[in-house]
Amino acid sequence: MSSIALKFLSVPAVAKHTATIIFVHARTQPPSEGLGDTGYGWEPVADDASSDSALQHIKWILPHAPIKPVTANMGMAMPSWFDIKAFGAGFSHGEDEKGMLETVGLLQGLIDAEVAAGIDPSRIILGGFSQGAAMTLLTGLTTPTKLGGLVVLSGWLPLKEKIKSMISPHATSLPIFWGHGEADPLVKFEWGTLSRDFLSTEVGIALASSKADAKGLNFNGYRGLVHSASPEEINDVKAWLKKVIPGN
Repeated sequence: MSSIALKFLSVPAVAKHTATIIFVHARTQPPSEGLGDTGYGWEPVADDASSDSALQHIKWILPHAPIKPVTANMGMAMPSWFDIKAFGAGFSHGEDEKGMLETVGLLQGLIDAEVAAGIDPSRIILGGFSQGAAMTLLTGLTTPTKLGGLVVLSGWLPLKEKIKSMISPHATSLPIFWGHGEADPLVKFEWGTLSRDFLSTEVGIALASSKADAKGLNFNGYRGLVHSASPEEINDVKAWLKKVIPGN
């Protein structure tokens, strides 16, 4: 585990703080689409959720990725959770296992800090978009801390060849909301469905019975959505959160 602590943006709970969401920002993008993201990119989502009376008990932690060289961006240093060898090469091609596990340690540090501050682990949600969604899965499924659930947006399952030996005993009962654009050209929808099927058949995570189900892996595709989050998807996430970490 790294001794370096992540810097982050904190959006405090409007009401009494009884739950925390740690949301991990996107992967580094190809040069034509910008050079990385920070926690500030998801601040509007946190602010929007905080305006909902049923979600005002939630504190949001939006971490900033460390600056590191990214091979796919000509080795340029930028915010990234792990190295990317080539864009669009496939969700299990040339993975940076060392970088991924370093990020798991950093995210575990944020989780541990919330627990130490008095938040029950069952009231902590880990979530992320794209590269952040991959790190959400890897961390959430392997952490010894039994979290309240995971939010995976436009992500994929990393380290698929090793993940089965790394899974925590409680991972199969973890509520997971997964949203994915069906027209995503970067993290292809197929990567999401292959990951879903692997988690179901190989790991033993039950699939949710419907979009309204807050148990198991709740996988949702969004027609026409590219590598982004839509208002419909965010509303579905908020509805899921109200069931998994309700205010009362």
